[in-house]
Amino acid sequence: MSVAARCVLWCGVMAVLAGCKSEGAAPQARVRPVLSTVTALHKNGVSAFAGTVEPRYRSSHGFKVLGRIIARDVNVGDVVKQGMQLAAIDPVALKLAVRAAQADLSSAQAQLANASAVESRQATLQQQGVATPATLEAAQQGREAAAAAVLRAQAALAKAEEQLRGAQLTADFDGVVTSVDAEVGQVVAPGQSVITIARPDVREAVVDLPDDVDGSLTAGTQFEVALQTDPSVRAVGRVREIAPEADPTTRTRRVRITLEDPPARFRLGTTVTATLSTAMAQSIDLPASALLERNGQTMVWVVDPTSSTVALQHVTVGGRTDHSFQVVGGLASGVRVVTAGVNSLAPGQQVTVAQEMSR
Repeated sequence: MSVAARCVLWCGVMAVLAGCKSEGAAPQARVRPVLSTVTALHKNGVSAFAGTVEPRYRSSHGFKVLGRIIARDVNVGDVVKQGMQLAAIDPVALKLAVRAAQADLSSAQAQLANASAVESRQATLQQQGVATPATLEAAQQGREAAAAAVLRAQAALAKAEEQLRGAQLTADFDGVVTSVDAEVGQVVAPGQSVITIARPDVREAVVDLPDDVDGSLTAGTQFEVALQTDPSVRAVGRVREIAPEADPTTRTRRVRITLEDPPARFRLGTTVTATLSTAMAQSIDLPASALLERNGQTMVWVVDPTSSTVALQHVTVGGRTDHSFQVVGGLASGVRVVTAGVNSLAPGQQVTVAQEMSR
């Protein structure tokens, strides 16, 4: 064999051995490149928003029957007690209706007494063999019809008396008159609002907030509320209700903040200034792709700069949009968070950070 042939054979053997060695080698641990961002504390820019003090509970009072108002005993701002008369309508027609119902009841009772007597006589005559069973059955039916007429007349009388009582409008609870919608001499329909009464014991601050603010609010978010006339008079409040839709004109949402033990100077209608508490006025903005949700919990992947591994971090989400969300708790500033592929990572997995996408 020539020297050239030996060289070719030797190279082939070495290539085969190298391939076998390569196939038998253990695979190296997979290190995954990820996109990430460094968190930064963001101030929401919330300064102060004007609002008014309003009652949580209020009720519009109206008459149950049609009538002309002949008296109105209260005005806006008056303090009323439960059962106090607020207004009254002309009761003449209602009194006549009661008298007519009483007369109908007396007539029905007389007819029942007559029918009962007829039934008794027919029963006696049948026992003596004079009356037939059909005559007794007819007398019994007449007595039952008369008894039903009495019940109908009693119900009509009760209805007429209830309508007569409805000629006086009374307060259902202690409160303050906030609105008067009818005057003496005006004819009002059943159910038409005449007087509105509010309960002053539970008060709220009502403010209108722009979309970029209400998106970070949740029920229970704390506000600091102060009088505009005297900012030293303050109270703490918590969000109770956020309007589900924005006003089509102003593009703001109405937020109701329940005041906790407000001072007496927080009267209904008072203008106040509501400021988001300092602890809630700051958040961390992250892209929506960084949020991982499992079993009702919200989490993000945090990169350990020392070992280049990832770990799950539970966070509190304040508000979110289609493209981003706000973290209001559970995450500090200056932490590197994975922003893509969060569903395919595992705790402790090594990653490499794409520096050009981080900040």
